[in-house]
Amino acid sequence: MAAMNQLDFGGQRAVVTGAAEGIGRAITERLLDSGAAVALWDLNPDMLGQTCEALAARGSVHGVAVDVTDAAGVEAAVADTQAALGAIDVLVNNAGIAGPNAVTWEYPLDDWRQVMAVDLDGVFHCCRAVLPGMIERNYGRVVNIASIAGKEGNPNASAYSAAKAGVIALTKSLGKELASYDIAVNCVTPAAARTRIFDQITQQHIDYMLSKIPRGRFVTVEEVAALAAWLCSRECSFSTGAVFDISGGRATY
Repeated sequence: MAAMNQLDFGGQRAVVTGAAEGIGRAITERLLDSGAAVALWDLNPDMLGQTCEALAARGSVHGVAVDVTDAAGVEAAVADTQAALGAIDVLVNNAGIAGPNAVTWEYPLDDWRQVMAVDLDGVFHCCRAVLPGMIERNYGRVVNIASIAGKEGNPNASAYSAAKAGVIALTKSLGKELASYDIAVNCVTPAAARTRIFDQITQQHIDYMLSKIPRGRFVTVEEVAALAAWLCSRECSFSTGAVFDISGGRATY
């Protein structure tokens, strides 16, 4: 991979959800290497502890075990983070699940509700809890990790596709609502990355996703982190409510 562009996050405090592994961990590492103090929010306390321990030498890390589907728990995580690091300058909403693969008319109700609760409600809960502080200080950067599925609608993944489309629309609404502040809210729409989320997906669906990518490979977590980090930076001062494609040429709009 090419050498990392240098971004300056000195003195800034970031929250990354789903930070213990995969794309969330890669974004956390990129922000730490750029000078940010990072609160890692994750549902899995054991993996969270291991990741915080592994990354402690790279900068200021603070782990918070939190379920983003629980609005009260998210409020408590904000208070915990502020007590440990101070005000939150950057929020990256990355936590997500894939859900099972099934045609829509056979999709299990409980799985549908769980995918929506994590992938869409979780983003709403975190934005709702963090944004008032950003508004008060007139500064903030929010990056929501959506998916190319939210643009195109993957077959046999209707819950995931619909939730990620919701994240895109939520991003656009927030961008307009906050346009008078120095707060940028953007999202990225990656093609699939080879992370543990693949454990939730059938091989047939993995092969389908790969066949749709003109570059002929899956995106790396480091490539997603590079884009997300710029969107988290002070340099991203005009784009807001925008959707940034990182799908290897798959996206047609």
